[in-house]
Amino acid sequence: MNQQKLELLTTFAQEVESAPKEQLMSTILTLNLKANEKGIHFSDQETELLVSILSGGMSPAERKRMDTLRMISKNLSKRK
Repeated sequence: MNQQKLELLTTFAQEVESAPKEQLMSTILTLNLKANEKGIHFSDQETELLVSILSGGMSPAERKRMDTLRMISKNLSKRK
């Protein structure tokens, strides 16, 4: 993984640690926006790894919401 992605993920990890659990989804969406603004794109394999790490402590309902957001995001990125 390149240095720019690692720096972004380090910052993101710090934000996730300090964010209340109920704000995790908005924190994840913010990461995506920051990455896009910087022209950083994660491969499918990188995304799968990140999602599996992040969803480890989520409830089934939260995991379902995350899966739905990922599906929407993937469909939107195909349209570009």
